[in-house]
Parts: sequence; C-alpha cells; structure tokens
Amino acid sequence: MRKQVFGRRFKRDKNERKALFSGLISSMIIKGRIETTEEKAKAIKSEIEKLVTKAKKGNKKLLIKNLNPFERERMLNEIAPTFANRSGGYTRIIKTGKRLSDNASMAIIEWTEEIDQVKNEKLKIKNGKADKNTKASGKKSSKSVLKAVKKVKDAKKTSVGKGKSK
Repeated sequence: MRKQVFGRRFKRDKNERKALFSGLISSMIIKGRIETTEEKAKAIKSEIEKLVTKAKKGNKKLLIKNLNPFERERMLNEIAPTFANRSGGYTRIIKTGKRLSDNASMAIIEWTEEIDQVKNEKLKIKNGKADKNTKASGKKSSKSVLKAVKKVKDAKKTSVGKGKSK
C-alpha cells in the first residue's frame, strides 16, 4: 500500500529521503552531471527543474530554503542565464546500463545545455584579459573565479572518471 506518501520512498523515512535528494541536487548543481541509479535520477529531475525555473524568475527567497550560498550563486549567475530562452527540459537522463554489484539500473543526469560562463571566465583570465573593474562592477574577482574553475574541474574528474558498465 502507498499510505499516502507522494513520490518514491526508497525504503527511507522522510528525513533520509530529504537528505538524499538535497545531496543529489547539490551535486548536480556543482558538478553539472552525476551518475546515480535511474530511479533516483527520475526522482530529483522535477525538483531540479523547479529550482531552475525559480532561479530564472529571480526568486531568491525560495532558493535560500533549498540551496547553500555557493549553489545559490551558481544557480542565479550561471545556470539560470544559460536556460533563459528555454521554457523547460533543463536536464536529461542517459541510461548507462546495470551496476555490477547489485544489478541496479544506472543513469547519468546532466544539463541539456553546456554551462559555459565558468569556461569564459577561465579563458579571460588565461589570456590576461581579466577586467580591472571586476570588483566595481559587482562581478567575481579573478581569484574567486579560479577557485570556482578548480572546483568544477575536480567535480568533472570525479564524475567522469568513474568506470561505466554496459
């Protein structure tokens, strides 16, 4: 029996489910792509899309409840502007096969468009074209951009470097 619980339960109580989903959503925002079970990917897809829609509207109050400050800034400054012309379908789920240990269906959930503001900032700094007025214009300083680029690189290495079974 369903016992009036909406969504997938994953044999967890309410707090465990909430922690699981918030961790997966945080990883998705920071890394841009994560590999998880197909069922978990389907469960968080709608929540991620709702957060992107809230960020596109600029509703910071609703994002404060769900995201930490770093994730909130990334969502508002990089992810939401990327999807400004899109009305939905911000993520995609790619099935990768079965996991060897327990035969669970694995999938990769990622953004449908490339989030490239960090790449553009990195190229500007690499070429020596960083703006002198970054602090005055309210943009990130070059040191903070470099830190963000390193975090994204490390995240991509960990998510892409894992072996995939077919």
